[in-house]
Amino acid sequence: MANLPTQIIKVSRPIHWVKNLALFAALIFSRQLFLSVPFTRVLWAFIAFNFACSAAYIFNDVLDVKLDRLHPIKKNRPIASGKLAIPIALSVAFSFAVVALYLSACLNSLFFFLVLTYIIFQIAYSLGLKNIAIIDILIIAAGFIIRVYAGAFVINAHLSVWFLLCVISVALFLASGKRRAELNLIKKTSEVTRKSLNIYQRELLNSYVTMFGNAAWMSWALYSFFESPKATVPVWLFLAELSRTTTISKMLMITIPIVIFGIMRYQSLIFEGRTEAPEKLLLTDRPLIISVFLYGALVIWILYGGVSVIA
Repeated sequence: MANLPTQIIKVSRPIHWVKNLALFAALIFSRQLFLSVPFTRVLWAFIAFNFACSAAYIFNDVLDVKLDRLHPIKKNRPIASGKLAIPIALSVAFSFAVVALYLSACLNSLFFFLVLTYIIFQIAYSLGLKNIAIIDILIIAAGFIIRVYAGAFVINAHLSVWFLLCVISVALFLASGKRRAELNLIKKTSEVTRKSLNIYQRELLNSYVTMFGNAAWMSWALYSFFESPKATVPVWLFLAELSRTTTISKMLMITIPIVIFGIMRYQSLIFEGRTEAPEKLLLTDRPLIISVFLYGALVIWILYGGVSVIA
C-alpha cells in the first residue's frame, strides 16, 4: 500500500477541522481571547476535537464504503478507492478516539463528557441515524452546538440564551443546507447514496433553509441588541450625547448587515448545489471569506479594541 501516511491524512479530512474553530466562540465572546491560560485550554480542546472528528469520519467512511463508490465525489476517498485498507482505517479511527478522550480528560470532566457525547452521536449517526429524515439534520446540527459549548465548558464561560438561540439556528441552517445541496448531486448519478434523500422533498428542504436562515440572523440581531458591551471611547460617548439615535451601547448591531449578507450568499450557494461540504466554501468562496473576515474583525474590534469595557 503506497504512501500510507498520506492516505491516513486524507481519510482524516483535515479540511473539516475548520468547523472546530467554533470552539473559540466562547473564548472570543467572553472577552478572554488574549488571556494566555484560557486560550491555551481552548487550543488543546481544538486539537482534541480534531482527533474526535477525524475518528468519526473514518468510521463513517468504513461503513459507507459501498455507497461512497457510487458517489461522484466520495468515490475518490482513500477507503472507497481502495488506497487504504479497512482494518488499518479502523485501527486509526480507534487510536484517534482514544487520543481525543485522553486529551479531553486532561482538560476537565465536562469537556470530556461533551467529546464522548459527540463520538457516541457520530457512531449512532453512522450506524443508521443518518438514514432517518429530520433526525439526520438534527444530529448534524447537534455537532455544531456541541462544539460551541465544549469551548465554553473548557474555560467555564457563560453564554447567554440569545447566543444559544443563534448557535442552534445557524447549526440547523448549515445542516439543512447540506442536505439540500446533496439533492442536486443526485442528478449526477443514477444512484441515491443517502437513504434519507429518498424521503426529503426539494420544497421541504427549501423551507427548512429559509426558516433557519431567517432564525439565524434574527437571533444574532437579538443577541447583539441585548449583549453589546458599553462604549467607553470618548468619540462614541460624544455621539451618544449628541443624539439618542447614535447611542453606541449596541455596537455589535453594526455586524447585522454582514451577517445577513453572509446568510444570503450561503443560501444562494445552497440552491446552486455547492454546499455539500460547507467547510470548503468557507475556504474557497471569496464573498463568504470577505464577509467572515469583516464580521470577525468588527467583533474583535468592538470587544477588544477599546470601544467596550469588561463589566
